[in-house]
Amino acid sequence: MTPRDPDATPPMDAAPLDESPLDESPLDESLLEERKRLEIAHSRTRRTILQGGERRSDTHVAEEAHDLDRMIRDREAFAYHFSNVKFYSITHASAQYQAAWMARHCTAGTRVLDFACGNGENGVAAAHYGAEVVGIDLSPEGVANAKANAREAGVHTRCRFTVMDGEAMTFPDDHFDIGVEYGALHHVDLPRALGELARVLKPGGAMLCIEALRHNPFIHAYRRRTPHLRTAWEVEHILGVESLDEVRRHFRQVHVRFFHLAALAAVPLRKTPLFRPVRALLDAVDRVLLAPQAIGKYAWIMVFEMRDPIKPVRPVRDT
Repeated sequence: MTPRDPDATPPMDAAPLDESPLDESPLDESLLEERKRLEIAHSRTRRTILQGGERRSDTHVAEEAHDLDRMIRDREAFAYHFSNVKFYSITHASAQYQAAWMARHCTAGTRVLDFACGNGENGVAAAHYGAEVVGIDLSPEGVANAKANAREAGVHTRCRFTVMDGEAMTFPDDHFDIGVEYGALHHVDLPRALGELARVLKPGGAMLCIEALRHNPFIHAYRRRTPHLRTAWEVEHILGVESLDEVRRHFRQVHVRFFHLAALAAVPLRKTPLFRPVRALLDAVDRVLLAPQAIGKYAWIMVFEMRDPIKPVRPVRDT
């Protein structure tokens, strides 16, 4: 399945946006931990340069994000701060997997959390399927971009975005049916964030997570050589397969797939007619090569579903 066209008309049977109160009070950044303030500063730089379409901004012309020239606000700064986005040109297989999962789960009336929403691409996609979306992010600039992108995509009546700390969410317990995040869990304190996600997802709820892996020494060396592209915290907290043990402390079911190792060889061809057939061939190689975890962990990206959150046992008060 291919991802839904973000410019397509939303489904007519979609439920109206849930109007439950949403805490939109600004965060006092001075009270946050230093690592979070550094994340906000790093995000501020990136979100003021690019409004959206990050993962489709340096790829084959047939797959570029819509209205990319307008989305990129500063070409020179984009070339420096987004020099790694060329690698996302080969993420077609994981993008298809994500789109198929969202199409099954983000149905009309479903309440979806877009965790660490960035520019809101996941939330906008979920809203196109008819879901009611709330996206949160520490970055005010990211939230502003997400609101603008939802408005331009015609799904703003089903999307709300607000500045919020994902390690201390203000939502009530059991609030969301579904969650989705892309590359967010290495920005946070993993046990704290997972505890919060398990709290706000309903019993039996599920979340899809798309995360980079740290096991490949060549990929990780590239991260260390390009410190302007990410914070030091990010580099040191890229997930590994052992991180799934922590996930299983908070969710009863965890299913994982690995993507993109051989396909990386197609990146230099991304602007040529050979790119898509070569990528398709290398994707087929990766499907076989990365199936066992012993090899799969050396891929660039893992996609995992965590389902059925384990709820904390609350003490019973005497009456």
